[in-house]
Amino acid sequence: MSAEVIEERSPADAPPPVRPRRTRVRELPEVRWAALATAAFLPALALDLTGAPAWLWAPLYVICYAAGGWEPGLAGLRALRERTLDVDLLMVVAALGAAAIGQFLDGALLIVIFAVSGALEAFATRRTADSVRGLLDLAPDTATRLTPGGAEERVDVSALRVGDTVFVRPGERLPADGTVREGTSDVQQAGITGEPLPVDKGPGDEVFAGTLNGTGALRVTVDRDASETVIARIVSMVEEASEHKAPGQLFIERIEQRYAIGMVAATLALFAIPLALGAELTETLLRAMTFMIVASPCAVVLATMPPLLSAIATCGRNGVLVKSAAAMERLGGITRVALDKTGTLTEASARVRGIRVLPGSGLTEHEALALAAAAERPSEHPLARAVVAAAEERGLRVEPAADFGSAPGRGVRAVVAGRTVQVGSPLALLDGAMPPLERPGEPTPPTGGGDPVRTDVANESSRRAIADDTAPAATADDPIRTATTDDLIRTATADGPARKAVDQDSPVRVAVAEVEDGGATAVAVLVDGRPAAVLAIAAPLRAGAAEAVAALGQLTGTPPVLLTGDNKRAAARLGEEVGITDIRAGLLPQDKVATVRGWEDTGERVLMVGDGVNDAPALAAAHTGVAMGRAGSALTLETADAVVVRDELAAVPSLVALSRRARRLVAQNLIIACVCIGALVVWDLFGHLPLPLGVAGHEGSTVLVGLNGLRLLRTSAWPGAALTGRRAAGSETMSGGSSHP
Repeated sequence: MSAEVIEERSPADAPPPVRPRRTRVRELPEVRWAALATAAFLPALALDLTGAPAWLWAPLYVICYAAGGWEPGLAGLRALRERTLDVDLLMVVAALGAAAIGQFLDGALLIVIFAVSGALEAFATRRTADSVRGLLDLAPDTATRLTPGGAEERVDVSALRVGDTVFVRPGERLPADGTVREGTSDVQQAGITGEPLPVDKGPGDEVFAGTLNGTGALRVTVDRDASETVIARIVSMVEEASEHKAPGQLFIERIEQRYAIGMVAATLALFAIPLALGAELTETLLRAMTFMIVASPCAVVLATMPPLLSAIATCGRNGVLVKSAAAMERLGGITRVALDKTGTLTEASARVRGIRVLPGSGLTEHEALALAAAAERPSEHPLARAVVAAAEERGLRVEPAADFGSAPGRGVRAVVAGRTVQVGSPLALLDGAMPPLERPGEPTPPTGGGDPVRTDVANESSRRAIADDTAPAATADDPIRTATTDDLIRTATADGPARKAVDQDSPVRVAVAEVEDGGATAVAVLVDGRPAAVLAIAAPLRAGAAEAVAALGQLTGTPPVLLTGDNKRAAARLGEEVGITDIRAGLLPQDKVATVRGWEDTGERVLMVGDGVNDAPALAAAHTGVAMGRAGSALTLETADAVVVRDELAAVPSLVALSRRARRLVAQNLIIACVCIGALVVWDLFGHLPLPLGVAGHEGSTVLVGLNGLRLLRTSAWPGAALTGRRAAGSETMSGGSSHP
């Protein structure tokens, strides 16, 4: 692979520290035009008030009108051409109307205040963008790449390719996402994951572009292109989110046009009726223009988006991607939380904890594991990866598999060295009820009605998933409750070789029960249709899982529910550890969807938290979906409303708390805007509101609403949200837990 060599680098060299760029005030055209309008207005004001001749102050007023009014006027005319009435155009018309009756000072003051207000709004909006785009500045522009011969070369980061090896010295920022190949160090990754303390990194550990290397030197293998790094994905997702408006904002925009037309009609009536009754022209026109200005809904329009976009930017800086303002708004309204088990409450990296070879199989532990790994290798499921990893750790030879296929939520089947190997759920394999397999690339046949979009999501998820889930056996009392492994084995029909094998080799039932009693997931391995081994697979509990569960229960007022495809024994053991008593085990993906939709049908607003792969259908069916998506798969990003990049469960209650704070700010803004508009309108209609004072009140309320919405950009906003979650957890603990239905 060729790349341009920028410079040779000695070990003593070090790149200059990277400083996030911030937009300077003078870089914004709105600020420059507002400054020019103000600079022309101030001397014109002094000359006008001191009685200077008009030829001295009139040109200055013209400059003020032109500098402050040309841009909003042009934007308003373009909107008018599209049959849309823009508030900016109304402001310019009011200023020109004041000048037409000789009130040059009042019109110029309106232009200046309006221009300064627009400049402040533009600056605040750019600050929001800077807070997100600044993440890109964390990544250095160049990197030290190692050639196959071991020499160092300085190359542009964009020239790095997957598989390249880069050398990172102490104090340098990592140039790309990758895996540590050699060396140990502590890496400060607060800018990506929000972790306040440096994290120890060694061979095999994942590192992120833009994080700061500590005291050790690292050799890192590049895993992603520059455009696919976590930083780039965060920026892309947050920028995309700014283009999707919240329902409240869409409602305001729908009524804005009708309101604006009504306001213009009221202004004309306020001018024409008194004039027809003999009122004085100048006073009537000033009152009508003042009404049009103070009744403009600028502050109302600005009330919704700044708080939500600020919250999205703050989440992005702390490793949580929220896909839209609508999603951020919905997160604050949830009433129930449903959590997946594997990859959510537990770590995604499950491990094979034991191998139980069954009598009469004729296999050793290594042979059984090698056959299972060969069949599982084409699968992407976390349990499949655990089986393959266990074989590789033991140095076993994994034969290539032929005729691979998977049954959604049940298991996989493949031909390995001439033997048919099935690996998956004991419920699906041991009762002979293995459904028809799906071949990679083949469409999944529909299983019934429903939303076609969500069916597609379910099918895509099923193609990627294997037997983490088990077949449910509904009862009359509880259609969601499922049967245990023993129940299904006892009641299975006598069809198929697998069933006969269970009858003849009862130790398989004992082995499955012992694995599940130990809190692990049992995975059955069948060779040529006969049970050969049972694998015990388990994943460690995520740090802070119990605290996060308690915090979510306190925030929603409803105890969280565990939805899992795992067996009841393992699910119950995990529930005891994290404080969940409402456990729905043995659920297939479609069963999770049915459960979530059942809650939604009763008026609940459900937050589904899953790993974003086999939980994708439930994520799509829920009111809001949050994925634990450190790997950042395409399915995760497309299905979930929010993605926790660092896979830290504690971020979920922080996200909910921040969303609720944003919703409160939206409510505050709407109250401020409506009170200010109402007070100024009443003052103008039933009293005498001077035009300059009306302009100041209108624009002042708009600026106040905009700045209030940006409070969530402060660095303390996320720790404050996290503290809210921790306080909720503490309250839950002190109260002795929650009562579950």
